[in-house]
Amino acid sequence: MKKIAIIGSGNIGLSLAKGLVKANFAQATDITLTRRNTDHLKSFAETGFNVSNNNKQAVIDAEVVILAVLPQQLNTVLDEIQTSIVSAKHLVISVISGVSCAAVREKLGDDVEVIRVMPNTAIAIGQSMTCMASDNASAANIADVTKMFETVGSVVKINEDLMTSATALCACGIAFFLRAIRAASQGGVEIGFHADEALKMAVQTAKGAADLLLLHGTHPESEIDKVTSPKGCTIAGLNEMEHNGFSSSLIKGIKLSALKAGNLYTKEG
Repeated sequence: MKKIAIIGSGNIGLSLAKGLVKANFAQATDITLTRRNTDHLKSFAETGFNVSNNNKQAVIDAEVVILAVLPQQLNTVLDEIQTSIVSAKHLVISVISGVSCAAVREKLGDDVEVIRVMPNTAIAIGQSMTCMASDNASAANIADVTKMFETVGSVVKINEDLMTSATALCACGIAFFLRAIRAASQGGVEIGFHADEALKMAVQTAKGAADLLLLHGTHPESEIDKVTSPKGCTIAGLNEMEHNGFSSSLIKGIKLSALKAGNLYTKEG
């Protein structure tokens, strides 16, 4: 098993580590988690992960380097690990929003293979929607990384120029759907349910809706047609939501998130 270094163990990095171990893709002892303050990683150290605040050493000890720092921290980290990267040894995977493969190679060297991957936080339970792109990685490495992330959800390979769009739809999208579920539960409280009942009902209903599409391979509108009837309560509620901008606000939010995702990283400092 190749040794893995996750540089920048925040929410996504830790979710990835937990997901890989949960799916038995890797053992905790094969994964090194780095963070400036390792006190935040005590629980991971107790379950067998290697923890460190030394990015250079973590890279030296690994074959697969996963960059999971904030975009604004990337240049500092790349400068730090640059001399430890060996193109013949290391595969670099970046999960950083808005940062191209070329931008990573500019710091680490043109001959370093870089694969850009965008999972979401559902990776921790094996339900991520992960998008992947590369402009120089070998077919073998792309296949290996695909298998790596398929153990923790679904993977789609896309052109790199769509990666910021994928960030908005799949990574930010987790928050969008969670907010929709929260709103549905609040509506449930207003019409008479206790908060815990309303939330449970909204969560399961949302899960059922998603599973209908996944299992049947149908379009949302065809499933909506099965629920709506002439002069019925469902179409009345849907139309009221649309009159108040339901679809429009979601589309606008996704577009704005995509715009912001493309502007998170600058080449300065």
